[in-house]
Amino acid sequence: MNLDRSIICAISTPPGCGGIAVIRLSGEGSVALADQVFYSSTDKKLVNVSPNTVHFGEIRAAETSIDEVLVTVFRAPHSYTGEDTVEITCHGSVYIQQQILRLLIEKGARSALPGEFTQRAFLNGKMDLSQAEAVADLIASTSAGQHRLALNQMRGGFSNELLKLRMQLLDFTSLIELELDFTEEDVEFADRSHLKELALNMEQVISQLAESFNVGNAIKNGIPVAIIGETNAGKSTLLNLLVGEERAIVSDIHGTTRDVIEDTINISGVTFRFIDTAGIRETTDTIESMGIERTFQKLDQASIVLWVIDLTSPMEEIEALAQNIMPRAEGKQLILVFNKSDLLTAEELNEKQQLLSNLTATRLYISAKKQTNTASLQQELLKAAALPEINQNDIIVTNIRHYEALTHALEAIRRVNEGLTAHISGDFLSQDIRECSHYLGEITGQITTDEILENIFANFCIGK
Repeated sequence: MNLDRSIICAISTPPGCGGIAVIRLSGEGSVALADQVFYSSTDKKLVNVSPNTVHFGEIRAAETSIDEVLVTVFRAPHSYTGEDTVEITCHGSVYIQQQILRLLIEKGARSALPGEFTQRAFLNGKMDLSQAEAVADLIASTSAGQHRLALNQMRGGFSNELLKLRMQLLDFTSLIELELDFTEEDVEFADRSHLKELALNMEQVISQLAESFNVGNAIKNGIPVAIIGETNAGKSTLLNLLVGEERAIVSDIHGTTRDVIEDTINISGVTFRFIDTAGIRETTDTIESMGIERTFQKLDQASIVLWVIDLTSPMEEIEALAQNIMPRAEGKQLILVFNKSDLLTAEELNEKQQLLSNLTATRLYISAKKQTNTASLQQELLKAAALPEINQNDIIVTNIRHYEALTHALEAIRRVNEGLTAHISGDFLSQDIRECSHYLGEITGQITTDEILENIFANFCIGK
């Protein structure tokens, strides 16, 4: 992708009215352009000031003052984008922001595309592609775990690990390909036992990175928790209680929830994505049937299953429902939430404790309506999440694009190991080594396409 050298501008603070707003300019000539609209009491020119300095003055359109501002000047290559950059800090009035932006465009700048500042930082070598993607993750982080992982990736922890792997591959393939130049002499430059040891170590490292995606994805997007059960068991009441607001309609009428309702909450720094589903029952209602089908789809996708059981329902109905639920819940963390315990006598409750005793699952007795024992449910959710302790320097993959590239790289390095064991020729080994290096390079942007870049930066916010 060719680097566009034109001057771009955008509001870099969130849309709307606030105390202050920041408008960013970047590109060759951006400081001189800012000079056309900036006026100070000392008549200083921004093109003459030292880099990384802040200056007080006014933004004017002709003789009309728009606002008093602070202007920060950065000089290439010591700026976020690697270009000359100006940041104008003005008051947060939407009118003021738009007037300054319009004035800059009239003077020759153009509106920045989503993520264009970060894209220029990547193209100017200020960061690699995985670090650029971490910028978006950092902005979007809503928990301590998300923030920590994004910050580590943005600082280059993941990139450094990939760089070491690619350098090993480069040394690896150089020796193999050197042999190919001396095939007639039957010379072996590469000690096969050493190469085998190196390739096995690389396979282990790449495998660990790929496997970390399960944890990284859970931290980044939230652990999916499906709330399932029969109609009118209290699933929607439980969801509303967990998220702290009326997200789902609660009614005594069976089949109220006909579609999937999702919301997230943070429990002790862990994000859970709760999915309230349609109640499972026999029905002739077409819409409700579609909702029940989606219930089973979400159950398949969930990591944790909260089966909400109405303790006032006949035991045989609950046992029959288990025939539909258990095959789909196999391999997942299952929590049996026996609801409406407040409606049973002590004798009835004791009798119902034998219910589903053959299942290996956590059992909780609650009253969602009266909010009893719900704190225990939160603790059980944290246990079921079973997320490992993440240290500051741990490398955890959170991006699906990175995960896919790592799985391809893993397949390639495994073929290298199999080839070394089978004593195949160096040209076939070299091909698989290059393929592994290619996929690792895709992650950092050493190997990329315009289409990949456009897809990545299109998901950024404007102004970043």
